[in-house]
Amino acid sequence: MAEEESLTPELTTIERMAVAMGRFVNERPGPKRLQDKFLHMVTKTWVRPAIAPRVYADNIDWLLQANPDRGVLIAANHRSFFDMYLVMLALHDAGASWIERMFFPVRANFFYEHPLGLAVNMLVGGGVMYPPIFRDQGKKAINKDSVDRIIRFLGEPGTVVGMHPEGTRGKGPDPYQLLPAQPGVGQIILQAKPIVIPVFVNGLPNALVRGVADTYTKNARREKPIIISFGQEIDYSDYLSQKPRATLYKRCSDRLLAEVAALGERERALRAACANGEISDDDPGWVVNRLAVRG
Repeated sequence: MAEEESLTPELTTIERMAVAMGRFVNERPGPKRLQDKFLHMVTKTWVRPAIAPRVYADNIDWLLQANPDRGVLIAANHRSFFDMYLVMLALHDAGASWIERMFFPVRANFFYEHPLGLAVNMLVGGGVMYPPIFRDQGKKAINKDSVDRIIRFLGEPGTVVGMHPEGTRGKGPDPYQLLPAQPGVGQIILQAKPIVIPVFVNGLPNALVRGVADTYTKNARREKPIIISFGQEIDYSDYLSQKPRATLYKRCSDRLLAEVAALGERERALRAACANGEISDDDPGWVVNRLAVRG
């Protein structure tokens, strides 16, 4: 306890409380199991009817049969606060039974610095957006501690960590124009050595009410689909024999982001196929069809 408190003297009262709650929920076996039940029994019960009818998961089958011998890092582009929720919904509802625990590191400026953000994290995700990364350079110690924790989490089989190589949301008009990759995800990959899966997600706005309304508009699957394109496992073994340094971490992150960008082009083609009516409503790529088959 003393060691943890020594990392947080520079935090505000709300930040200290949020970090303490995040650690309690995510780093104790009992609360972590309750979090998983909450996500399955509460969050998914409203996310499914609100969003899932127009979610299409591409190239997901190989992941369902996976039996990872170590942690899995899912790296996706960043357009919406809720993209990772849909990635995990798609994996769970399609039958990825190997997932035991999830962590979504997050920028702290809303979810750990404001009471409303803390409430959203706890009431919507059960606190799964953890650990936090602070923008304030005066909080480098706790950010380093967060990276160390992510690396430790990824050492356990059954763990999924969802991250965004860009580090922050892309807010421009073109969802295929990605921001520069940040070295942090490369550092985590080369130190933790997880299985790394690139993903491109598109179609979900940040305004949740609008996102729900879009689901129930006419021709939603043709005009406003949410498409998740999963890539194959990335080979980064050529970096492991090189001396660890910031430039190497950046190169690793750049390679990862290039794979995500390539999936963006695949997603673009699938979106055009939806618009042209080339993907039928009974296609197994629609998440709700997978769930119906599994019962």
